[in-house]
Amino acid sequence: MSVEQEERHNPSLEIMDEEGDYPTLSEHTLQALKEFLSEQSSSTGENLEDVKLVAEDWRLSQFWYDRDTAETIAEEIRNLFASTRSPVACVACPTIYAYLKKIDPGIPVQLLEYDKRFEQYGSDYIFYDYNLPEELPPESEQAYKIIVADPPYLSKECLEKVAHTISYLSQREEHYLLLLTGEVQKEVAAKLLKVYPCGFRPQHTNKLGNEFRLFTNYDPGQRLGGWEQLRNL
Repeated sequence: MSVEQEERHNPSLEIMDEEGDYPTLSEHTLQALKEFLSEQSSSTGENLEDVKLVAEDWRLSQFWYDRDTAETIAEEIRNLFASTRSPVACVACPTIYAYLKKIDPGIPVQLLEYDKRFEQYGSDYIFYDYNLPEELPPESEQAYKIIVADPPYLSKECLEKVAHTISYLSQREEHYLLLLTGEVQKEVAAKLLKVYPCGFRPQHTNKLGNEFRLFTNYDPGQRLGGWEQLRNL
């Protein structure tokens, strides 16, 4: 991802002593200061290796996934793309979009997202309001074999509406769905989308109170920790 986040200025800590000279900080103090400024920077926006993300807007229920989660899912999508050559739809999951474009910029991906800050992605961006699940460009109907979705809210209503969107986007004969949502949605997700939890546990950069899971509508085999129900047989 090449999103350019506006750089935030950390004022320098310039403190003079009584003689007008700048004091010399010890190596230990300098290291502690660097760690503090790094923590302050990450609280206003996430800079994960080469991927820069705009700051989370909690009013929109935005919580970015950590690097390991995003890279793991992006690699899975790349594997699916290699066998299907299908464009990818990322529904309300800009972190996954960003890492996928970082890993393989040649994969065609559309980001469906409410937050218009992501208009900077140009033609890859499609405005999406989950309350209007099928108000999307007509060319996107049944256009995708690979869909990854992260409903913004942990409610049955939200998941039901996102499921309508997935149905609108997905090719009828075959499609691969990766759903990121809370453990509490397990039964509803299985009923609506026939998806089941994988062993891999997604994590966010900021710890959340609700445990999140990755669900798929296909058996990933040894990838993603496999389907849990197959491991339990």
